[in-house]
Amino acid sequence: MARVLVASRNAKKLKELRRILDEAGVSGIEIVGLADVPAYDEAPETGATFEENALAKARDGAAATGLPCVADDSGLEVDALNGMPGVLSARWSGRHGDDGANNALLLGQLGDVPDERRGARFVSACALVAPGAAAVVVRGEWPGVIGRKPVGEGGFGYDPLFFPDGGALSAAQLTPQDKDAASHRGRALRLLLPALGDLT
Repeated sequence: MARVLVASRNAKKLKELRRILDEAGVSGIEIVGLADVPAYDEAPETGATFEENALAKARDGAAATGLPCVADDSGLEVDALNGMPGVLSARWSGRHGDDGANNALLLGQLGDVPDERRGARFVSACALVAPGAAAVVVRGEWPGVIGRKPVGEGGFGYDPLFFPDGGALSAAQLTPQDKDAASHRGRALRLLLPALGDLT
């Protein structure tokens, strides 16, 4: 059984990767998170791109633990804001991970933007760094539009404001399985499956 570290404390991200591996029939991999390994110094996310941040996190995790490490950096790019909040998505309001404040700020910034110019996409860059192997970095995108008020109880982050592909349901209204099948992180993780399979 190959142990693979996911450089995250977000239980939802760990479950998501386990579900995707199961659905793809990839066995022989045990997914562990940062809570399952001895603590190490995590470098701040200072990259200008999702790819740079994901690769830095994966390299840190692999170097500290000796395990193959998967890391992702993801966020929301809004067309009317020239691609922002981008890599600043989690701390857009100035407080890291304050979903309510981030969503309120985004809605305020888009207050006078008409519906036809509210295009956006969720982006996820996933990196896999394994000792003795070349690093693999992939990118998944999930296009949609930003609504005018939060809708739905599921998901996290900007999910209640994001309507995939301009549909009637927000990302926060989708089942976990439907979200995995379509989401930016699901798309990126499926692109990593061949490299993960090589670890077994």
